[in-house]
Amino acid sequence: MTKKKSASSRRERRVPASVLFTTRISERERRELGRLKRMPDAQIDFSDTPERVQPPEVEVGRFYRPIKQLVSIRVDADVLAWFRSRGKKYQTYMNEVLRREMQTHPRTR
Repeated sequence: MTKKKSASSRRERRVPASVLFTTRISERERRELGRLKRMPDAQIDFSDTPERVQPPEVEVGRFYRPIKQLVSIRVDADVLAWFRSRGKKYQTYMNEVLRREMQTHPRTR
């Protein structure tokens, strides 16, 4: 049975990092780099370089996952009922409320 060809484009051939970063540059490339080094920045033609795009907005803490700790606390029944009425993820919401309180009132000691 022959392997079914994918409809997507062919995979790019991977080049090991050891080859990329340890391959010596040719004498021609060395001369070109030396010529560019001696040239003033104003004379270098940057017309073929891609246009600089603004990087996307960075989300601080997007990949941060705090360590969770299992605790047992006593909460008034009406408070627990109110949090549970918010839906299935009421414990996550309780954690968000506590975190917001912690951030608005930093530790005094």
